[in-house]
Amino acid sequence: MSASLDSASWPAARLGEAMEALARAAALPVKGAGAPAPPADLLRPEVTQPGGLPLGRWMEGAASSLGLEAEPVEARYGDVEALIRRAGPAVLRVQGPQGRFLALVGVSRGRARLVGLDHAVIEVDVEPVRSALCSTLEAPLLPALDRVLADAGVTRRERAARAILQQQLGGIVLRGFWLLRRPPSAPLRELAAQLGLARRLAALFLAHAIEYGLWLLSWWVVGRGILAGHVDRGWLWAWGLLLLTVIPFRLLATWFSGLFAIDAATLLRQRLLAGAMQLDPNEIRRRGAGGLLGTVLEADAVESLALGGGLVSLVAVVELLMAGAVLWAGPRAGAQLAALGACVAATALLAWRYHARRRRWTRARLAMTGELVEGILGSRTRVAQEKEERWHEREDAGLSAYLAESTRLDRVQAALSALIPRGWLLLGALALAPAFISGEAEASGLAVSLGGVLLAFRAFRTLVAGITDLAGAGVAWEQVSPLQGAAARERHASPAALLGVTGADRRGERVLLDAQQLSYAHPGRPAPVLREASLRIVHGDRLLLEGSSGAGKSTLGSILAGLRPPESGLLLLGGLDFHTLGRSGWRQRVASAPQFQDNHVLSAPFAFNLLMGRRWPPRAGDLEEAEAVCRELGLGPLLDRMPGGMLQLVGETGWQLSHGEKSRLYLARTLLQCADLVILDESFAALDPETLRGALRCALERAPTLLVIAHP
Repeated sequence: MSASLDSASWPAARLGEAMEALARAAALPVKGAGAPAPPADLLRPEVTQPGGLPLGRWMEGAASSLGLEAEPVEARYGDVEALIRRAGPAVLRVQGPQGRFLALVGVSRGRARLVGLDHAVIEVDVEPVRSALCSTLEAPLLPALDRVLADAGVTRRERAARAILQQQLGGIVLRGFWLLRRPPSAPLRELAAQLGLARRLAALFLAHAIEYGLWLLSWWVVGRGILAGHVDRGWLWAWGLLLLTVIPFRLLATWFSGLFAIDAATLLRQRLLAGAMQLDPNEIRRRGAGGLLGTVLEADAVESLALGGGLVSLVAVVELLMAGAVLWAGPRAGAQLAALGACVAATALLAWRYHARRRRWTRARLAMTGELVEGILGSRTRVAQEKEERWHEREDAGLSAYLAESTRLDRVQAALSALIPRGWLLLGALALAPAFISGEAEASGLAVSLGGVLLAFRAFRTLVAGITDLAGAGVAWEQVSPLQGAAARERHASPAALLGVTGADRRGERVLLDAQQLSYAHPGRPAPVLREASLRIVHGDRLLLEGSSGAGKSTLGSILAGLRPPESGLLLLGGLDFHTLGRSGWRQRVASAPQFQDNHVLSAPFAFNLLMGRRWPPRAGDLEEAEAVCRELGLGPLLDRMPGGMLQLVGETGWQLSHGEKSRLYLARTLLQCADLVILDESFAALDPETLRGALRCALERAPTLLVIAHP
């Protein structure tokens, strides 16, 4: 490592201090008492190596204790420099056995800004930082490379060496990098401020204002001469120059509009995705497939309508302000500005009515969509239980309600689109009529006022289009608000992660899981499905939980797996409760294969569906172990006949799997998570006796502790 980086190289023992100093230097809001120092168990060289899972979990917990989020990232050797230039604020693991880290604030004017050990920000070249991150990979090759280049008589050795190293090491992936940022649960205004959306919106408004100002000035220049009866060549040159000056501001406005749209759409998508990941399984079940489909459709509408309508409305506001300035310069300015204000008020009133009608129309449409989806999913039950003449009653009622709401919405939209712009033309002309009839105004003044009227007419047409989009976006936002609310749920730091507690560290304990007096009632049902249930599981146990349908077996399994919170009772895993371990810590130690209807095959490679609960992309040995488990479960013939093998695409659009093959895929996915406790809920129900024996043998051999839920 170069001498310039020595003062900015943090030891692993001060990593918590480095994260807090980095957050403050990057102007990120720091909450809590600060991140603690890593425990001694996490400072071992094998743990602090890039990509070490215990250290990665500690980093996530430490960032959460600061009210932030640490996102692990990786980069290929050739992309490390690009990562440095765009990553800040970030914590970067320096290659080598010492376990040292760099706190990168960002790159400014080609210089990397690092937080030093004294918490001061220093600037260094990007190349030494890149070299420090890649030193372990490059060091073994550099001596031989120098000799080869010297023997070849190469003069520009540094450049040649970089090219050769890129050729030899370009495919190697480096890990141990964490981006520090506000969590998705932070208030939207803070996330928007971090992206600078307000500044870009102000710049967009200013660019549009200057553009329209120059455009009006150019027409004032040429109109002044025409109305006076002669046009001087100098004024024509001035007119042409002003029109040319409009072009860069038009391009600048388009540039800021694109930047704002991209950043705002990214923020919205991240927020909604974070909310979807935070939804409780019970919430998902209550909404149903139809409700979730409607939410997805409305989420897309929020992005397209809000951005499009917002930017169009911004342009319309600029045009209205310019029109008001033009009308102020003409005759009968008071009457015309009063008419303009009346039209703006009428627009606001109709916009409010349109928003109310749009809300009712959207609810009717989503209700019809949800009913259609739920009807398709339950079509067999419906055909069997309902009379044929009643099959379409609900669809007919939904269509009638949708048609009625569509008619009401169209009437308001027609009034808004036709009445406001044309009404303004009439009011503007009536306000100017006395000055025209009396002859008190000059021709130039009348021309200016008419130009203002036409400019306001154009502005109202633009504003009406923007309002309809904004109203649709507002209604769509109401529909996706559950996702936004879920994203705002604060995720607390896991004390177990901060202390470095892992499943492997605690397997020496006798009792793995202790459940005492657990009770649970499904939402909307008065009677609890579980009442004071108790269970103790010891490391190495092989348990079978039997019971009749509806007795609460699956509910108990989901509570033990951390998928549902019990309403009462005590639940400890390795002596720690759910809040202490955190959601991720709990699910790292308990892996569950739910019933068939609650499991899914994604449209992705077969290997991804196997290893999605472990890690992706896979490391050396992951694919080999996954294939070994599959063959033990009897999936060898499936792998042999798939053209792509483990990388064959499966799912809805890929290779189709049978019911039994899917069941064994779910079983393999659970076993490959290497959890302390494996819970299998009806995982063997779809298997024939011979396949069942092999699958059960595989589960018994690979699961450290096993709980099987089945019917008697």
